[in-house]
Amino acid sequence: MNTLLWVLVGLAAYSAAALFLSQRGLLPSSVRIQGPFTTVHTKRGRDFIDWIATPKRFWRAWTNLGVGATLVVMAGMFFFLLVQGIAIARNPPPPSSVNQPQNFLVIPGVNDFLPLSVAPEIVFGLLVGLVVHEGGHGILCRVEDIDIESMGVFLFTIIPLGAFVEPDEESQRNASRGGRTRMFAAGVTNNFFVTFVAFVLLFGPIIGSIGVAPGMAVQGAYDGSPASTAGIAQGDRITAVGDVPVSNESSLDSALLGTDQRTVTVELDGGESAADREVRTVDVQRSLVVAGSVAGNPANLSIEGEPIAVTQVNGSAVYTRTGFAEAVGESRFAELTTDRGTVTIPVGAYLTRVAQDGPLAQSGAPTDPGVIVMAIDGERVVSSTELTRALDATEPGQTVAVELYHDGTVETYEVTLGENPRDGTGFLGVNIFPGTSGLLITDFGVQSYPAGTYVELLGGDGGPDATGLTGPVADSPLATVYVALVLPLASLVLGIPNFPGFTGAVFNFYAITGPLAFLGTGVFLLANVAFWMAWINLQLGLFNCIPGYPLDGGRILRASVEAVVSRLPISDRDRVVTTITTGIGLTMLASLLLLVFGPTVLGG
Repeated sequence: MNTLLWVLVGLAAYSAAALFLSQRGLLPSSVRIQGPFTTVHTKRGRDFIDWIATPKRFWRAWTNLGVGATLVVMAGMFFFLLVQGIAIARNPPPPSSVNQPQNFLVIPGVNDFLPLSVAPEIVFGLLVGLVVHEGGHGILCRVEDIDIESMGVFLFTIIPLGAFVEPDEESQRNASRGGRTRMFAAGVTNNFFVTFVAFVLLFGPIIGSIGVAPGMAVQGAYDGSPASTAGIAQGDRITAVGDVPVSNESSLDSALLGTDQRTVTVELDGGESAADREVRTVDVQRSLVVAGSVAGNPANLSIEGEPIAVTQVNGSAVYTRTGFAEAVGESRFAELTTDRGTVTIPVGAYLTRVAQDGPLAQSGAPTDPGVIVMAIDGERVVSSTELTRALDATEPGQTVAVELYHDGTVETYEVTLGENPRDGTGFLGVNIFPGTSGLLITDFGVQSYPAGTYVELLGGDGGPDATGLTGPVADSPLATVYVALVLPLASLVLGIPNFPGFTGAVFNFYAITGPLAFLGTGVFLLANVAFWMAWINLQLGLFNCIPGYPLDGGRILRASVEAVVSRLPISDRDRVVTTITTGIGLTMLASLLLLVFGPTVLGG
């Protein structure tokens, strides 16, 4: 059985046992159980909250600011969920990993986006988020003279997840409308404050103390590839090929393309830190393999298990990408001999997407996936690498002749290039599949780890190969919020592996420097705690701002609607308030259900 099934079986067993004990009165009155969730209630600690709540003017001023921020976020969450729900209902996207059942559970290692390697930091961030959230409600209860019925801890089976404060219902009803609103807003206000503090620390001294180690970080090697056969694996850094130093992925690519020798000597730096690293050399005997492919590629090849070996191109034996390009020459087509047979394909850079409003599409070129670029201004393009290099030599506004293969024909289009937001060079407005003609053809076979990109996205110096945010989002105050939301989902949003945090498996890819260097690898622990604390508190705050009962946003919505309706010349105000809040709440529920289950149910 898989991990999720074991978890579900355990939850069912716990729930059944808890129900048995509860029905027979064997549990203390302070313990209440609902399914796998347990709450332990106590009246102790109320004096402590009374003491914290003593500066009432401060807490009222603090939560008045929070009410304003909460109302803005509530409106944003309403429109976001509404627009997303309508879009999914009209044009359901295909199901993705986000819609898998295990990813609705906030359990590291079970949820695909919450790595088990940083489970302590995630649980700690969740505990802090829940404590400050419920603590905020408790403090404002006493500030607004609302009695506290009980306090306690909230557990998932036997795992503590946080604390809670239970206001006295009658005392709450007797409080002023403004007092209740401040009390409901206190939790998300505190969550957003914790998020802000964690980000200030992370984007400041913490990330300023993490640099990128020289060399190309290895995420892994393709099974059966030359690099895998030579023993190159995850956690290694490639620092040289022969006598050519390697500082990043681009320089590794240049070093490999710069020699046609079949056997190359590769220098590796391994180990978890500079103190225990091991420098070694290995000989890699290169051979051409297809390590990946895009659906619908002209060779009609798909990878299942071991890579596909390419032995000849146009009748010539080839072992390297340089030899591949020489064997193709100026021909637009090539005959590939593989261990799955012989196939003739158009050779060039395969485009997986052509933006409808991009420069290439504006020239009248086809926009269907599968267009292949064969030449730029007469310069032969055999692979994605050659297309990228050709574009790097151009400038925005320059007009170039782009030769394309599409649907059995080769045509040339005059394209006025746009500006690449990443580096200011010429831009076609396309997405390019790595390799040749929809085939990831390699003579080496390693996958790079985007260590520099992670550092860059978190506000540090990621080096020349790093790719940070581009476009309007990068220049907006919401860039930090965006990064926090998407890094754990980076494979879906940014096209890089999901951010796992700074774990022992990737220590070798980073160098400790800057103001916190004296902490050694403790800097990575601080970075993990700060990131996940910010991410979880932001998620808690945003979720609780959804204007639907029983969330804080729903309660604030009701108080706000009551304040407006009370000024209107109508008789049955309660009915109007209930109609408005119920309508908005049901709209939010429907939007959430569509967001979570729509792609699976409607998209098939």
